[in-house]
Amino acid sequence: MASLRDLRSRITSVGNTQQLTRAMKMVAAAKLRRAQENIFATRPYSFKISEIITRLKSHIDTSLHPLFKPRESPDKVLLVIITADRGLAGAFNSNVTKLAEQAINEKYAAHRDSGRLFLVCVGRKGHDHFKRRGYQLVGDFRGVFDKLSFTTADEVASVAEDGFLEGKWDEVFVVYNEFKNTISQNRIMEPFIPIPSERFLTPVMESDTTDTSEDSGKYVDDPIFEPGVDQILDILVPRFLNYQIWRALLESNASEQGARMVAMDNATTNAGDLLKELKLKYNRARQDAITTELIEITSGADAMEAG
Repeated sequence: MASLRDLRSRITSVGNTQQLTRAMKMVAAAKLRRAQENIFATRPYSFKISEIITRLKSHIDTSLHPLFKPRESPDKVLLVIITADRGLAGAFNSNVTKLAEQAINEKYAAHRDSGRLFLVCVGRKGHDHFKRRGYQLVGDFRGVFDKLSFTTADEVASVAEDGFLEGKWDEVFVVYNEFKNTISQNRIMEPFIPIPSERFLTPVMESDTTDTSEDSGKYVDDPIFEPGVDQILDILVPRFLNYQIWRALLESNASEQGARMVAMDNATTNAGDLLKELKLKYNRARQDAITTELIEITSGADAMEAG
């Protein structure tokens, strides 16, 4: 049985841990509120520009823009994997890495073995995870969530777009956690480049009420493009790609804060349960020690009287 000193030391240690996890929960909750505001402000524009791109594709020749045209025999693949820079967020990071590894093992194992698979890892956890396993990493986007900005999304999108146009890879996918609510996220693997012929809908996008049949009826069947299709695509397509990455980063950031808040809340609760158990053990051990001392004193007194 542990001594009273050991039990006191453990009680102090667990109490300090509980204070730390409670503080981390409060910090995550504050960050989550800001992250939710950002993602709720970004989603409508991102969803609408995605809808517009899909509608444009049905009225134009997709060969007018190279990012619309799929390669005849796609041979090289790039995965943009978005994780966090820090841990202590439950299964948040492992969910993304497991989804990416599952896709690699099922579809791109031959690409990986032959050096035709490339990864852009946004976030320190994903970068370190895949680097240790010998994957080909492109760029370094560690530490970006400390000061997350649209510039980061622009840089990531540019890496994917430039590599596609230069023939370094033929397909690009984005793997991330989509924010559903505080306690749950959707694991998403979204086609990025070439821009898919049909609009890709995440679970949140499918349930979004802003994209209704009434809105779709406002569009004419034969639109007129001003100043012209080429000029519109040159402006709209890069903006579309940038905003898809930006939305994925914001979704991941909000999901991270929600996962961390839940994880720290569970840790605080577990620490409280452990404290109760340790204090109970401490009181029992202290009672046993007092009882033993009383027995020894009584026995000594009886021995003196007998002597």
